Amino acid sequence: MEAVVKLHNVGMTYQSPNGEIKALEDINLTVSDGEFISIVGPSGCGKSTLLSIISGLLLPTSGQVFLYGEQVKGPSKKAGYMLQRDHLFEWRTVLENVLLGVEIQKAITPETREKAEDYLKTYGLYEFRKKYPNQLSGGMRQRAALIRTLITDPHVLLLDEAFSALDYQTRLAVTDDIYQIIRKEKKTAILVTHDISEAISMADRVVVLSHRPGTVKKICEITLTCREKRTPLHCREAPEFRYFFQEIWKELDVHV
Repeated sequence: MEAVVKLHNVGMTYQSPNGEIKALEDINLTVSDGEFISIVGPSGCGKSTLLSIISGLLLPTSGQVFLYGEQVKGPSKKAGYMLQRDHLFEWRTVLENVLLGVEIQKAITPETREKAEDYLKTYGLYEFRKKYPNQLSGGMRQRAALIRTLITDPHVLLLDEAFSALDYQTRLAVTDDIYQIIRKEKKTAILVTHDISEAISMADRVVVLSHRPGTVKKICEITLTCREKRTPLHCREAPEFRYFFQEIWKELDVHV
């Protein structure tokens, strides 16, 4: 399969009043077309920094990042970013929020507006298109945020703790929703999360980072036996799920 994302010896060092801080060191990773990758690691190990580097928002102090074979030297339209908070503007309608990305790109056309409305119809938000974010549930807000990202047609979706602001029950439902949308749209996705169960249930592979400076400690190929269609909820019932959870927990070396 084609390599969509490739990181070669990526490192990141920050300058601080007390000297240099190494956030990441010698990260090597390849993500194939259509893959869903989860990244977990101890707090402060550079997970979110790594996503910012892949997106081009940060440039690494060492190593190289490639998207579809082209070196990333700045923000790329090929990568779409979805953050922990949905960052919907409360004074804009749902449709206006969804169109924000293409509006910023000065690319609003009758076709993009039609595309936005098609997304809203497909994913159950069309009847709310003239409503405001405060009239939506947490799950609906996240769907709107994902559609806003998809409308710019990114090749790679970067999800930075995208569900952690939701309560547990809503989070389970939303991960199922978002997973199905990403699979249906055939997007490559990289999820940063501190939730091991979430990482396993959504990903084809789970990348475990070490304590700072973050390095790739282990990559787990996730193979689960699901009696029904694979979804994050069904994956949690798979007999292998507990094994992967214990393996990743052990690699994280968490001290309570």
